[in-house]
Amino acid sequence: MQFFLRRIKVVLAGLIGSVIAAAANDGNDFIPGPCGRLSTVLQLPKDFDVSRDKCPLVIVMHGVMSHKNVPPMPRIARRLVRNGFAVLRFDFNSQGKSDGDVLKCTIPSEIDDARAVYDYVRSLPFVSSVVLLGHSQGGVVAGMLAGRLAREGRAPDALVLLAPGAVLKDYALEGRFLGVECDPVNPPEYVQVHWYKFSREYILTAQTLPIFEESAWYEGPVCIVHGTADKIVPVKYGRMYLDIWPSAGFSEIPGAGHLFSNRLGKVMAPVLGFLAERFPR
Repeated sequence: MQFFLRRIKVVLAGLIGSVIAAAANDGNDFIPGPCGRLSTVLQLPKDFDVSRDKCPLVIVMHGVMSHKNVPPMPRIARRLVRNGFAVLRFDFNSQGKSDGDVLKCTIPSEIDDARAVYDYVRSLPFVSSVVLLGHSQGGVVAGMLAGRLAREGRAPDALVLLAPGAVLKDYALEGRFLGVECDPVNPPEYVQVHWYKFSREYILTAQTLPIFEESAWYEGPVCIVHGTADKIVPVKYGRMYLDIWPSAGFSEIPGAGHLFSNRLGKVMAPVLGFLAERFPR
């Protein structure tokens, strides 16, 4: 019950924050995706001229039951932009303003979305390097996409995972979704969690998801940050990535929860340090 109440507080905070962020966002655009249009927001550093200047771009990926304007995504983007990075954040299929059917949304379909965004960003003439940054489920997607791209010889230039949600596989195997349970062997058409529907296909594909196996194909620089007070994705799941990337930068933020709340500055400090070292201005 305590877990369920904590999740309600997180959800309410996200909804309130999304209203604030939506009022302040830089405008939506759309690019083609595998399931229809993907809603995107491109943010550029101050006084940046796309016809003349070049800079690294960070693709920011949100978590489950979320979208690009739900905290902490807009605040992460603003801090990156202030430090000289372009940012493209987007809604996965059926989330936010993107097209799609939530009952067909799975981790593999989100990886396909992220690949479409990656291909688009690589085509932009002002982009000098590309960084994948994912929060929660978006972190799982970012890691697996980085691995797949590496196998194809076109890996991203750096990878940042914030509270990566590898726990989702265990949730699917156990049939537990944020306080709602189901039969994991024969799940129903969908499991309703608040306003969101985890489909049968989502559950079954998540159970066999090669999260670490595919991510391990990526051999570039990695930064992982996780809060010690994260109740949605316990910090041990962030540490598990060190088994495949022992040289990755790993930072535990004391007292930080899943959405980082008032500790975002401490969360972003190692991220910005990591990026500044690899992409000096």
